[in-house]
Amino acid sequence: MAESLPDPDENNVWRLDTPGQSGWSRSARPDAADKFFMCSADGHVQEPNSFLSDRIDKKYHHRLPGVVARTAAEGEAKGEKELFQKTEGFRLAKINWAKPLEGHDKIRNEGGRDPETRIRELAMDGCDAEIMFPNKGLTIWATPDVEFSHMMCKAYNEWVWEAYGAYNDRLAPMAAIAPAAMDQAIDEIQRVAALGFKGLSLPCKPVFGPPDVDDPNYNLREFEPLWDCIEDTELPVTFHVSTGRDPRTSRSQGGAVINYAIHSLLPTSEAVANICASGVAERHPKLRFGTIEAGIGWVPFLLEALDEAYKKHHMWVRPKLELLPSEYFKRQGFASFQEDQAGLLLARECGLVDNFLWANDFPHHEGSWPYSAQAVERTMGHLDDGERAKILGLNAARIFKFDIPERFLNHDDAAAVAAEVSAR
Repeated sequence: MAESLPDPDENNVWRLDTPGQSGWSRSARPDAADKFFMCSADGHVQEPNSFLSDRIDKKYHHRLPGVVARTAAEGEAKGEKELFQKTEGFRLAKINWAKPLEGHDKIRNEGGRDPETRIRELAMDGCDAEIMFPNKGLTIWATPDVEFSHMMCKAYNEWVWEAYGAYNDRLAPMAAIAPAAMDQAIDEIQRVAALGFKGLSLPCKPVFGPPDVDDPNYNLREFEPLWDCIEDTELPVTFHVSTGRDPRTSRSQGGAVINYAIHSLLPTSEAVANICASGVAERHPKLRFGTIEAGIGWVPFLLEALDEAYKKHHMWVRPKLELLPSEYFKRQGFASFQEDQAGLLLARECGLVDNFLWANDFPHHEGSWPYSAQAVERTMGHLDDGERAKILGLNAARIFKFDIPERFLNHDDAAAVAAEVSAR
């Protein structure tokens, strides 16, 4: 990718809108002399098509996620080949681009193909470090067969560490874990912790699929060995959107919008509720857990709803907790966002500045790359520089143990986080 980008097309010119940064002593601009340390809490690797098949026995290859072609039997496309994405847990989904990607959408979609290029591309956006998640690999949890899911998670972990392990100080992949395969999951957590992974990625529900009262979930005591193991490793746990059930539930008109907002983002909050309300966070005070890419505007509402239910439904609530559910999240939880004006307006008022993590979601279209500075200026003008510094990178550095480069340590807030990380 070139070191500079062409002007954005008409569909992306809005990304340039900004009120500016008047009154700010620090900046999110990539070329600023006094730039914030910026760590994106959510980026996506670009796996090769063979990242699973190269590492999984051939007898399972027919079950792996992939693309299949079918001949249309009716409609305008009758007789033509149509492509569908297949997984064991999703409905067969038609790959239906109305036209090829162009301009910035194409550039963004092709980004991050190798570590060195990725570092340069992130620098164009002012991003100094990144926490990374699967891309094609988000489907490794999309099966009701938890043993098969574990197999795919381990294959992904092997590939991503081979590709990025040497860059873990700046590009930190999260290790994928299939928690319902309990014994194998514990072994894998211990293995990736020994390798040096900075965190874990668990699905939003332990068993993929729509809510089912008979399925195990994170609030149940049967997961205590898992939390014990994770707490021992001191690795933070992340729950990425679209990893618990099929996010493409809505069909036809408005589906792209409905599926993203309702069936992808919102179900992610279930994991937070399970951990905060069930006593998991109380029993495991060193456990750090958070949602990724689900936004933050819902967080104040959910925490208030959990507290309200705990107080008003006291006659049914079990177990009794030492703290309110919201207090466990504020002590141990976090949530990442790309652009979320509603959540940022409530960050200070609701005491959540230490819990929110900025991300540019590179190279996904939902993200803010390569104009994150403008997005920051549009949404963070009401915060002070210290609050912006925490949300843009210091919170992530503290949680995921990133060393902060020396050039950022002339500010007390960055120096304090650097000292805390170093002390660990």
